[in-house]
Amino acid sequence: MENRKEMKNEENVLTNMRNEDQANVNQVNKSFLADPAPLGLAAFGFTTFLLSFVNAGLLSSAAVSVVMPLAFAYGGFAQLLTGAFEMRRGNTFGFTAFTSYGSFWFFYGFLVLFASMKIITIPSTALGVALILWGLFTLYMWVNAMRLNTALNLVFLFLWLAFLTLGFGAYYASTDLTRIGGVFGFLAAFFAVYTSFAIISNSIKKDSMPLGPAMFK
Repeated sequence: MENRKEMKNEENVLTNMRNEDQANVNQVNKSFLADPAPLGLAAFGFTTFLLSFVNAGLLSSAAVSVVMPLAFAYGGFAQLLTGAFEMRRGNTFGFTAFTSYGSFWFFYGFLVLFASMKIITIPSTALGVALILWGLFTLYMWVNAMRLNTALNLVFLFLWLAFLTLGFGAYYASTDLTRIGGVFGFLAAFFAVYTSFAIISNSIKKDSMPLGPAMFK
């Protein structure tokens, strides 16, 4: 009789341990349920806003020294972090986009840093080609964004136009094209920040902010 009680107690202990383990697993899984996209979109948007002030001629080129720390800390690191969480969630598009554009901000930051330290010189034609290549990447991301929602569609549309005009502006040393690129950058940043705001708002109150329908299914 006592042996049965002991066995029963052991079973209860094991059951409680399993329940605690399951609760811990559920808690860990819950930590990955939050949508990381608003963080990445905000990091991209606000960093792009600041750089676009320079490209559009509203701030002097000296303001790049303020853009650089933001590019590393927010535009770069926060987007790479977002990309890692998007991979964990199985979102191929988000993983590719945030990791790539986070890497772009590190590319930009190191480019400016090394040039300021006289380690490298930046040929304007090479910079132009690099930006046009980023435009090519953005083009095929835009094609896929058309299947998501209107807000993201507009982010990638204006970002593609920004990279294209900034690339040709650098290649041909055209101030006018660079300023037009700055305007497109403003528009891309605006829709990125709006999309971030809308996703956060919708997580608190469902369907409170529209993101618009997909262009294609």
